[in-house]
Amino acid sequence: MRPAASSRALQALPPKVTSADEKGPPRRLRLRHLKADHPPRHVHVYCEGKLVVKWDLDNQKPMKGRATRKVLDLIIQLESEGLL
Repeated sequence: MRPAASSRALQALPPKVTSADEKGPPRRLRLRHLKADHPPRHVHVYCEGKLVVKWDLDNQKPMKGRATRKVLDLIIQLESEGLL
């Protein structure tokens, strides 16, 4: 049985500027991690409102989408800081 939506722990991480160039505005990534979500532990990564990758934290592989090197570096950094 899944817990009610109101009892889930939603961890909101701050957006991270991942690139800035003269051609356009900086691109921001948003990560969403639900601690009480279904296994395996995973994080959703969005860029400009679109899902980039759903990353399996336990097996270190994508569940959906593709992860760029910048996304992987950010996930590794957040895991090492204990935020994921």
